[in-house]
Amino acid sequence: MPRIRLAGLLALLPLFAQADVIVGSWNIKHLGWNNDKAMPQVAHVANHFDLLAVQELMDPAALEALEGELEALSGEAWSSMASHALGRSSYEEHYGFLWREREVAYEDGAVVFIDHGDVFSREPYSARFRDVESGKAFTLATVHVVYGDSVGDRLPEIEALADYWQWLGEVHPGAPRLLAGDFNLPPDHPAWRALRERGARPAITEGRSTLATTAGQYASLYDNLWYDAGRLAPDDQGILRFPELLPLAHQAARDRVSDHAPVYLTLNGAALVTTQAGSGELVATQRLANCIDLNDSDATRLAELPHVGPARAADIIAGRPWRVASELTRIAGIGDGRMGEIRRSGLLCGDRG
Repeated sequence: MPRIRLAGLLALLPLFAQADVIVGSWNIKHLGWNNDKAMPQVAHVANHFDLLAVQELMDPAALEALEGELEALSGEAWSSMASHALGRSSYEEHYGFLWREREVAYEDGAVVFIDHGDVFSREPYSARFRDVESGKAFTLATVHVVYGDSVGDRLPEIEALADYWQWLGEVHPGAPRLLAGDFNLPPDHPAWRALRERGARPAITEGRSTLATTAGQYASLYDNLWYDAGRLAPDDQGILRFPELLPLAHQAARDRVSDHAPVYLTLNGAALVTTQAGSGELVATQRLANCIDLNDSDATRLAELPHVGPARAADIIAGRPWRVASELTRIAGIGDGRMGEIRRSGLLCGDRG
């Protein structure tokens, strides 16, 4: 399957008629970190869509692994592509797209937006896709708006999306636009006014898409798909509350799959039908009930690791993100020998190198 990573500014062209596809958007919480991700479960959720925009991709290799899981689960051919790393500090993310080849084909023009105003911490990523049945093309873009310390930190990026939306229309004249992402702002906030004035509408206006820490509860509506209301008329839209489909409790699903539920819209009569994951699709390796996650556990838990203690626990927190456990040798006092003891303790979640 093709894996494409392009960052140059490429031209996108032509017209589109509605495609009978299900388009989703999902923040898959640190996909690619050493966090014991339940990939078979992630694949079960992703298999509900024909084209999926992915946010919070930490390692493109994880997207390729998810593609493989989807092919094994569905018996169909899938493809994927990812952006280059984006971010203003040592913390960087990628964007990704996944698609079912029977329904969707990559057309051309994968591009990370050239942000001349330097507004975005992680510039939006877009590509042109084609509905296999109709042969018509459309553009899908994705973004993960910075969370910051307050809502005010998010507003410059939200407001800049209006200009980005206009740019998409100029680069892809006549083609419908979809803007998917984790916007860290509900769709009824006044800051969306400029984007609405350019003809964009949110597919999701009710409900909540982030998993709360209380079982069965959901928090903010930050995830959405904005669509070109002048050229698209979704038949259906919604939030896929995936914990109800998996053999995992709410908290386990939040920890091992994602703390965001995917959102979606359907076009030209397509319908999303939910399916339960069978017990045979249970994760390949079970997480220890009290394992320690280098990227999520607090200082008290980290200090329980051999040769760590409070001081080195603080160093671990300061050094996040950790991609693999062996990176702990960067911390003073943890050499290969002590690293071996930490691993042999069996306390680390999903230790893979």
